[in-house]
Amino acid sequence: MRAVWLRDFGAPTQLRIEDTPDPAPAPETVLVDVAYANITFVETQVRAGNGPFRPTLPTIPGNGVGGLVRAVGEGVDPALVGTRVVGSTGGSGGYAEAALVAADVLYRVPDTLALDAAVAVLADGRTASLLTEAAKIKPGDRVLIEAAAGGVGTLLIQLAKAAGGTVIALAGGARKTELATELGADQAVDYLDPAWPAHLETGVDVVFDGVGGATGRTAFEQLRPGGRILTYGLASGHWTVIADDEAQARAVTIIRPTAGPEDMRRLTESALRAAAAGTLRPVIGQRLPLERAAEAHAAIEARRTVGKTLLVTGRHDA
Repeated sequence: MRAVWLRDFGAPTQLRIEDTPDPAPAPETVLVDVAYANITFVETQVRAGNGPFRPTLPTIPGNGVGGLVRAVGEGVDPALVGTRVVGSTGGSGGYAEAALVAADVLYRVPDTLALDAAVAVLADGRTASLLTEAAKIKPGDRVLIEAAAGGVGTLLIQLAKAAGGTVIALAGGARKTELATELGADQAVDYLDPAWPAHLETGVDVVFDGVGGATGRTAFEQLRPGGRILTYGLASGHWTVIADDEAQARAVTIIRPTAGPEDMRRLTESALRAAAAGTLRPVIGQRLPLERAAEAHAAIEARRTVGKTLLVTGRHDA
């Protein structure tokens, strides 16, 4: 099979495609012929050597994949062979034509859902669902979504609107603010304008903070008493710094959602069902062949992408 290897931390050019032996399924795992591999912003940070964790090198990056089950290991139902599935590799092995996925984190793709859409909604859908559930949005709440044109942000717009929120989408540049408006945001604000808070008519009740750093800090300052900030990402490279006593003084609640395996399965299955029903639409902004993984990483780092970026192997396009 062809696989993308990272042998040294550094620039996107460190990602190189190589011929690699196919992995063999161990007990309680399945071998998936990968059609699409998900790319996340965190993976670009990990590749550069400054992410939230440092894998042992060399490694094949990639966590979320979708395709057809080719073989199963001991303890797995052989009837799975040939079925369309999505799943997580555990953090490595995804940027390849074949990947191993543990059976307990494998999901059958609904018949009415395209495989690329299922991969796009796999991780981001459960993350957005977890955040929305934890935020307890009430009808009329003003909800500020950072990185609103990204994979999670585009789904948060839809989920917050469905919960009755008034959505203010924060995104960089006209292309991204226009996408946010198309998805239903009530207001789209360009954070590239340093004076962006002045464009808000009034304060907000909920902040989904996926950027961190100065952006997250400024967003926190827009919260009204009783507001909630949900911190889940550091696209800026730094978490938002908020002292607990400062939040208490302003009657703001800081929420860092977590979920166990049962909740993760419930949220993932819910997101896949919603996508299959058409009530949750993942935005796939970029599809690049496996050998262009370095280009995909560079585009994500340069903030040139919208929605989800997928690598396409060409093995199956179901």
